[in-house]
Amino acid sequence: MFESLSTKLQDIVAKMKGKARVTDQDIKDMMREIRMALLEADVNYAVVKQFVADMSEKLKGQEIHQSLTPGQQIVKLVHSSLVDLLGTQQAKIAVSPSGFTVIILYGLQGAGKTTTAAKLGRLLKADGKKPMLTSVDVHRPAAAKQLEILSEKIGVRSFIMPEEKSAVKIAQKAVEQAKYYLCDTLIVDTAGRMTVDDDMMQELIDIEKIVKPTEKLLVVDAMIGQEAVTVATAFEQAIGLDGFIMTKLDGDARGGAALSIRQITGKPIKLICVGEKVEDIEEYYPDRMANRILGMGDVMSLIEKAQQSFDEATAQKTMDRMLSNTFNMEDMLSQFEQIKKMGSIKDVIGMIPGASAKVKDQDIDDRIIDVNMAIIRSMTIKERRFPNVLNASRRKRIAAGSGTTVQQVNQLVKQFEQSSEMMKRFSKMAKGKGKARGFGGFGKGFPF
Repeated sequence: MFESLSTKLQDIVAKMKGKARVTDQDIKDMMREIRMALLEADVNYAVVKQFVADMSEKLKGQEIHQSLTPGQQIVKLVHSSLVDLLGTQQAKIAVSPSGFTVIILYGLQGAGKTTTAAKLGRLLKADGKKPMLTSVDVHRPAAAKQLEILSEKIGVRSFIMPEEKSAVKIAQKAVEQAKYYLCDTLIVDTAGRMTVDDDMMQELIDIEKIVKPTEKLLVVDAMIGQEAVTVATAFEQAIGLDGFIMTKLDGDARGGAALSIRQITGKPIKLICVGEKVEDIEEYYPDRMANRILGMGDVMSLIEKAQQSFDEATAQKTMDRMLSNTFNMEDMLSQFEQIKKMGSIKDVIGMIPGASAKVKDQDIDDRIIDVNMAIIRSMTIKERRFPNVLNASRRKRIAAGSGTTVQQVNQLVKQFEQSSEMMKRFSKMAKGKGKARGFGGFGKGFPF
């Protein structure tokens, strides 16, 4: 996410952080580098110009606190200015006081509206809501079928009318069906076009009159760069918007759209999508995003991701086994399965303060988890529970069965032994201090 921009800004602030004395020339050089980094990230020129001007003004009148070095104070200012640029405060999805909320999703074709509708449905369901999904896309019948399949996958009710040619009629019927099934939220997936046109906007206006949306959200593809700002402005002027959902922030996009769109339109980003899976959607926090961009980590998002991904009963069972010195390969396999649910290893490490700078230039292969899981699954029950029986011939058989090498098997066994040793020490420390809680296993023997 914003990898190129993040790398450049981290390098810029790192040079300033340790300075005990900062000259006017240092500040000018830094601002020039920040300007270039933002422009190269495809941030709107007017936004960059205003950002640099505002920050330069802050630096001129800024008093250096006695508790901070000048360099650290500048880093703090860069962070606060970036938060201002990204939106200052979190903007939540609005809920209708009537008890029935309608969220309508707009966007161009290919922005990922249908998948985003399913992601949003899953997110709301996890939050205790009872959503229904509907597609009013009469121009691409496959979109309705795709929405139905995704709805089944996430366990959320859907309503489609593939043969109906009137988007307005589908919308009207969807509202009736959602209320009939006592759903408290209706998510409306509208038709997309290759370009913004009058016919498209009129259709959306007609649908809006029927469903009376609580939230009007534009799904924006971060990979289209400055075009995203143009699209957002067109929708805002034609039908009005309440906010945005940014998609494909996990791709090779330079990220400029996310940094520009709020400043240009005045409307907030409410959610971001960071992958293709239905669980790859997050609430948008400007301060957390600034932390990630500047390599300061994002502990709160990491904790939330872990809470969503980890099964508490399984995690507690693993922790209990760790404390009783009975941790084995079956437990390690369980940990790998839980960790895999959290997504990319590099992204997860990047949320740990101070860790992102260490991994940004490293090629961390997510497949290492799959390789290690394959190795453990090629073991017998006895070998998983009593790894000390793993002699040379057994390791050779396991390597052949898992499609790996003996060296890879040896490496995993060594990691397990290191983890076990660490857990023994942890167990001794925990004795007499009550039962520890957590999801265990992060430490010296962690597999990357």
